[in-house]
Amino acid sequence: MKEWAAWMANKMDEHLFALERLRLPEYISYLEDRRRFYRTQFVAGILRGVGSAIGFTILGAVLVWLLQGLAQRNLPVIGDFLAEIVSLVQRRLE
Repeated sequence: MKEWAAWMANKMDEHLFALERLRLPEYISYLEDRRRFYRTQFVAGILRGVGSAIGFTILGAVLVWLLQGLAQRNLPVIGDFLAEIVSLVQRRLE
């Protein structure tokens, strides 16, 4: 019986330590401060948007670089496909 009580006390201590690590009172006060909450979410949204734009730009640049390399090799299927895309874009711009 004493072993079970010691085990239970040990488990309770582990759970209490985990709850203390959550810092629940600080989180609740953060949620209750509407200005701080909205400001944090606004800044996070702006940073997510900027990060997505930068990532898309880098990904697009790498894709264009790879397609240019393929076009320079003058591969028959890919070269015809790229030529068709270029002609479609030029027709759309006119």
